[in-house]
Amino acid sequence: MLNRLLFKNQDRKQLIIAMVGSFLGITFLVTSIHFLIKVNDFGKGAEILGPNTIIVQKKVSMFGMSSTTFSDSEIEKIRSEKFIIDVKPITSNNFDISFQTDDPEVPYFRSDLFIQTIDTGFIDVEASNWDWKEGDTIVPIIMPRDFIVMMNTFMSAQGIPQVSDELAKQINFKFTLSDEKNKEWVDARIVGFTNQVSALLVPNSFMEYGNTKYGKGEEKKVTQIIISGKESEFGKVETLLKNKGLESKNAQMVVGRLKSIIGTLFFVVLAISIIAVFVSGLVLIQYLQLLMSRNAYEVRTLLRIGYPPKQIIGKFFKYFTRIFGIVCLIGIGMFIPLKLMIDDIFVSGGIYIDLGFTFESIGALLLAFLLFILSSFLTAKKGIYKEY
Repeated sequence: MLNRLLFKNQDRKQLIIAMVGSFLGITFLVTSIHFLIKVNDFGKGAEILGPNTIIVQKKVSMFGMSSTTFSDSEIEKIRSEKFIIDVKPITSNNFDISFQTDDPEVPYFRSDLFIQTIDTGFIDVEASNWDWKEGDTIVPIIMPRDFIVMMNTFMSAQGIPQVSDELAKQINFKFTLSDEKNKEWVDARIVGFTNQVSALLVPNSFMEYGNTKYGKGEEKKVTQIIISGKESEFGKVETLLKNKGLESKNAQMVVGRLKSIIGTLFFVVLAISIIAVFVSGLVLIQYLQLLMSRNAYEVRTLLRIGYPPKQIIGKFFKYFTRIFGIVCLIGIGMFIPLKLMIDDIFVSGGIYIDLGFTFESIGALLLAFLLFILSSFLTAKKGIYKEY
């Protein structure tokens, strides 16, 4: 009876328009936040190096006359750019070192090589797995993907089954460090793989040990640096490389560019969605004010015959909470098939993002719902007490 009295003077067209606007805004809000997070996480866990991180070196001129090393001032100048998070030099070995298998289950394989070390802030590996000090029995290493492919090719030629990543981490390896007078053997074990680095990566402490004890005494030269750029400003990083005559692996640039473009696109959609939800929420609040204004006589009558204001406020509050709740449920229902469709588009395009759901997108929806019901409660309270 009370519902019929309070909600009889409704303009259904305005209510439907507001609900449709809220539904579209909610759907695109949840979708854009979800895929903005997924695109941001794209590549995490698949590579040892962190996201938006590239290794660069100077381009070699036609006659090879220009210097390919980086000075401290050049590194600091790059680091000072606003779109750069950090820059660090990559250190290479200045001593002779070879690498070999040392496992009875694996055929003997040996090769001279060079090793490098990268600042731990750029490496996505647990600190406990990436630590070495003099006297430790095993050196943790990160192996280039090309090296494991080469080793598998060698094993296949020997008629031996190839090894997976997990199995390769169980194989025992050995380093041979040497100079003109001394030689030392140190066991090694793989803790990860990378497509972005061409050399075996070792902890900085092991590199310092080898360079100090077996180094050739030559001046240390930095020929590569590692750069971490901001998410949505990778285009500026690419421009910086062109202007300074630097280059990186094309695959790294493509991934960074792709993430930047898609991230910007979903950020724009997110901004539009927030505006749409805000505007549609205002329309619903205005509709609530209009409905209360049209029923001002009924509200005053109910108050005069003894109905408590809280009961009338509760009726308006529950009515609009139910409306916005229905809109949110429909929005979530629409988000699921929309997500599946966009996931399929990404997979078809070779972009393998995580297909799970994000708590942040649902959290944004709950926040929008809480803000709306708070606004509707305050509006209803103000309108009722105005007639009290």
